[in-house]
Amino acid sequence: MCGILAVLGCSDDSQAKRVRVLELSRRLRHRGPDWSGIYQNGGNYLAHQRLAIIDPASGDQPLFNEDKSIVVTVNGEIYNHEELRKGLKNHKFHTGSDCDVIAHLYEEHGENFVDMLDGIFSFVLLDTRDNSFMVARDAVGVTSLYIGWGLDGSLWVSSEMKGLHEDCEHFEAFPPGHLYSSKSGGGFKQWYNPPWFNESVPSTPYEPLAIRRAFEDAVIKRLMTDVPFGVLLSGGLDSSLVASITARHLAGTKAAKRWGPQLHSFCVGLEGSPDLKAGKEVAEYLGTVHHEFHFTVQDGIDAIEDVIYHVETYDVTTIRASTPMFLMSRKIKSLGVKMVLSGEGSDEIFGGYLYFHKAPNKQEFHQETCRKIKALHKYDCLRANKATSAFGLEARVPFLDKEFINTAMSLDPESKMIKPEEGRIEKWVLRRAFDDEERPYLPKHILYRQKEQFSDGVGYSWIDGLKAHAAENVNDKMMSNAAYIFPHNTPLTKEAYYYRMIFERFFPQNSARLTVPGGATVACSTAKAVEWDASWSNNMDPSGRAAIGVHLSAYDGSKVALPLPPHKAIDDMPMMMGQEVVIQT
Repeated sequence: MCGILAVLGCSDDSQAKRVRVLELSRRLRHRGPDWSGIYQNGGNYLAHQRLAIIDPASGDQPLFNEDKSIVVTVNGEIYNHEELRKGLKNHKFHTGSDCDVIAHLYEEHGENFVDMLDGIFSFVLLDTRDNSFMVARDAVGVTSLYIGWGLDGSLWVSSEMKGLHEDCEHFEAFPPGHLYSSKSGGGFKQWYNPPWFNESVPSTPYEPLAIRRAFEDAVIKRLMTDVPFGVLLSGGLDSSLVASITARHLAGTKAAKRWGPQLHSFCVGLEGSPDLKAGKEVAEYLGTVHHEFHFTVQDGIDAIEDVIYHVETYDVTTIRASTPMFLMSRKIKSLGVKMVLSGEGSDEIFGGYLYFHKAPNKQEFHQETCRKIKALHKYDCLRANKATSAFGLEARVPFLDKEFINTAMSLDPESKMIKPEEGRIEKWVLRRAFDDEERPYLPKHILYRQKEQFSDGVGYSWIDGLKAHAAENVNDKMMSNAAYIFPHNTPLTKEAYYYRMIFERFFPQNSARLTVPGGATVACSTAKAVEWDASWSNNMDPSGRAAIGVHLSAYDGSKVALPLPPHKAIDDMPMMMGQEVVIQT
């Protein structure tokens, strides 16, 4: 992940303005500590802070076409760049960077090339031949990007809000799957519009091996690297599958030839947390070189202000989960690692959050997954991108591969539905796809481990400690005036009020507060899904433990019925047995 900053159509082309652009670009240097670059053409400025993952020696930016009439600054990874180069035989490339194809694709195809890119990206392209420009962001917003407008008519683009919030009259998050073009009068155009986007219920039958192959392909293409890398391994289903597939396929890659065939894995948690225990077990099973990082509640509390500054949100669940990830990223980078694979996105695609147990029918189930994927750039993508980028670490997320999303979202949602009476727990279709008796990907109890949200899995006392700390800093009188102090997205808890105070100190503009989503939620649901269970309205909390009657450690201590894991191989395709174990928590 790099940092990009662009000012386009500015009326000021002075040295002082160039110095200001450089100053703002330096605010993004944590994202790209390896090199800085800037290009100026009149009142157009393109600046770049580079994190070198592919071609570290010569891939500095901005990048150009042959005669340097087209200039590009990019944050991202283009996984199919070698294939795209083969289709550009009449073009000369200046670097081995995967992003070098963008300027040349524009020469060949104009603005219609964006959907040809297989990867994650945010970029600004300036065509000096007619002084036009375009800006684009990847399909679901894995890379962060903001757009703003100055009083002088200038357009500002930055990887993070801190690069433009002081200089723009208005700014907002750049919508994922869109491009912005000066040629179309300065409007947004949606380039990513897959069949599932209209939320109509699909009907493709469930084929476990199709899911398995599609996800393995998504992981393998993300092993493209010229620098040391590893995997984040919490011991949950998603990160464990990523680690398992990576360990299986690493040996034949260029990365293995350069850095060795043994995979490094990383986990963070409070002493004795569920994730530390499960992560260590999976690491031993896979034979990874495992790195376990411990933190205390106080360590996390001490980092909260830094986390909010870097992640740029006041959303409660995002801050809870970002803090341990932020701490872990610093440790990982200290080991010389620059890229990690992570498991974000699975819960949105397969309905993995525990509140999906209460989905009333397959239509509601499917539409909720659509809503969750479309909102990922405001939550998990934002966290995974910015918490790691704070220390110049790149996170790659194979579950959010375009082709894999299309495969998984074309399934008849009936197959994703959670049905305890049939032994089907959350993400059953994914678990079943990798339930291979002959050559197991994971131990059976890990493959069927109950969903733990990251902020819960690092240790339950983490959230409890945050709430206690907030209560010490926010009193009842402050809460009684909350609606007057924060009329937009009024914080309903002392924890939310505490985060909001810090956020507003860093980002006091109204545009900044509008970039953060709001609304009722329980166990990370959308506001619409809260309607599925009337009892949830009395316990509005993003923690998975708020899924009363579902989570093993639910806040009310209720009984929970859990299915036993299946016993047979995937190739036999039997229905799972409907046996249940009742656990008193």
